[in-house]
Amino acid sequence: MENLLGRVRAMNILWERAVSDMTLEHVNHFERDGVLPIAFSLSHYMRGQDQSISRIFLTQDTLWSRDGWAAQVGVNVDELGREQTVEEMQHLRLGDFDAWRAYQSAVIAQTEGVLHSLTPERLAEVIFPSMPPPLANTFCAIVVGPGAFRRLHALECFVFQHGIRHLGEMEHARALVGLGGMTS
Repeated sequence: MENLLGRVRAMNILWERAVSDMTLEHVNHFERDGVLPIAFSLSHYMRGQDQSISRIFLTQDTLWSRDGWAAQVGVNVDELGREQTVEEMQHLRLGDFDAWRAYQSAVIAQTEGVLHSLTPERLAEVIFPSMPPPLANTFCAIVVGPGAFRRLHALECFVFQHGIRHLGEMEHARALVGLGGMTS
């Protein structure tokens, strides 16, 4: 358990580094049709982490909804991007990057608070007896297999593995807008 918690913490440090030297111009850079902007990767993943921690671990509404972050950030496409097309999501832009950083920091702080409170018993709790149909073709369904979906799986798949995947996009996108990597 400590290994996974340490990986989530390290991953979130990289997310913080990723935005530390970016500007709004970097985040909203439009390469060409069919290519998602950095704003998409940031919004999609951080809102996904917020959703996983808020709903699965805290059983409450997301910070995004509760605190009105869409208006504060000035996002023009207020969708998570899970069910939308690339054509729809390539238009996502942020209006206030300082507000975005504040939201991202709030998500990471909330996650850290949950990580500190976790016990092996809490992580073993079953969320679904088997993966629901909307999640049947996901990476997480492959990880879990035919068995029960537990809070541990949510942390591993929806938070850590999903976050690492999008950090790879972020590293590449940063290079395309003239920024360096987040690690040496």
